[in-house]
Amino acid sequence: MPADATMEPAMRRIALLLLALAVSLLSGCATNVRNDALTNATNAYASAIRWGDWEGAQSFIDKDYAKDHPLSSIETGRLGQLRITGYDEGGGPRPDGDDEVVQVVQINVVNINTQAERTVVDHQRWRYDTEKKKWWLTTGLPDFSPK
Repeated sequence: MPADATMEPAMRRIALLLLALAVSLLSGCATNVRNDALTNATNAYASAIRWGDWEGAQSFIDKDYAKDHPLSSIETGRLGQLRITGYDEGGGPRPDGDDEVVQVVQINVVNINTQAERTVVDHQRWRYDTEKKKWWLTTGLPDFSPK
């Protein structure tokens, strides 16, 4: 048997191993891009809420949700009467399906007119848009209406 014939299966194994390694590295990069996008989106959204930047926070809302639940001028006026004093993400986002995560956030809020503070629990659901490589909040802004 010629020496070249024994080398061919070994070369194939090495090539397959290199191909498998390259594919796993590429899939790891995609996951990192997705995770980084989630971290950036949730941090920027939290910052907008903390600073009372309701227009900025609204920019993270899923376009279909925003179209079906437009923010009225009355709601915008009510949001302007609030000051956020705390925003706690708890354990952070948890996967819930292939392209979704859920997160429970406790938000401490003070009404500037009454100076009454209360805590609002916001159940968030985020969806990943694979084409735009962006996360969208599908549950809207927190419900600050008194219960």
